[in-house]
Amino acid sequence: MNSFILGIQASLLAGLATFVGALPVVLTQKLSQRAITVLLGFGGGVMLAATAFSLIIPGTEVALAKGFSNPVAALVMAIGLTIGGAFLAVAHRLFPHEHFVKGKDGSSNLARVWLFIIAIALHNFPEGLAVGVSFGGDNVQQGIITAIGISLQNMPEGLIVAVSLVAEGYTVAYALGISLLTALVEPIGGVIGVSVVSLAQFILPWALAFAAGAMLFVICDEIIPETHQRGKEHEGTIGIIAGFLVMMVLDIAFS
Repeated sequence: MNSFILGIQASLLAGLATFVGALPVVLTQKLSQRAITVLLGFGGGVMLAATAFSLIIPGTEVALAKGFSNPVAALVMAIGLTIGGAFLAVAHRLFPHEHFVKGKDGSSNLARVWLFIIAIALHNFPEGLAVGVSFGGDNVQQGIITAIGISLQNMPEGLIVAVSLVAEGYTVAYALGISLLTALVEPIGGVIGVSVVSLAQFILPWALAFAAGAMLFVICDEIIPETHQRGKEHEGTIGIIAGFLVMMVLDIAFS
């Protein structure tokens, strides 16, 4: 099976991890603020490590392998990362959404459920892009590691989304349906990432840097601030470190 098909399948499976993570809402429909903070932090830590070990370092190695000097490779990664971060910054301004803890971001008359959907979509798209780009470079092993890491990040996020929706008065079945719907955003990013890189291999270092910038924006603008709300900074920090360690071990041990 070629890397293109694998990339699409992996991004779909990583997205579906959001739905799998939401399934425990059938058994427990309430989470403490401490638990939510730790879970969000864990997801942020996984994304942070994936940004460094699965995107920036491989992107730099690809740039060097293409004959770029160290300074030029660094410049390519810096420019790509900046563009990726700017892209997500613009998307966040254009699309109002609902944070798990601090509430609404942007003015909108949309129901909170749709604001939650937009928020998760803004998270999942760059994650799917990262998985797709990783496979697009024909580095299947790195792509698998990235997909596993993103799946680990999506599972606690799925549970938090489902619990939040139930707390808003929606049924468990409806909450699970929304989790499944948001999961399908990720393979869209995956298809775009793997397609672009597969068609033009010279774009790979730029695409890896772009995905890294998009992920870094989500981490810094959304996840870390969320973990530091309502006096739960310590729990959030523990979650971030734990998630970072898990993803770091995966990358170093199996890449």
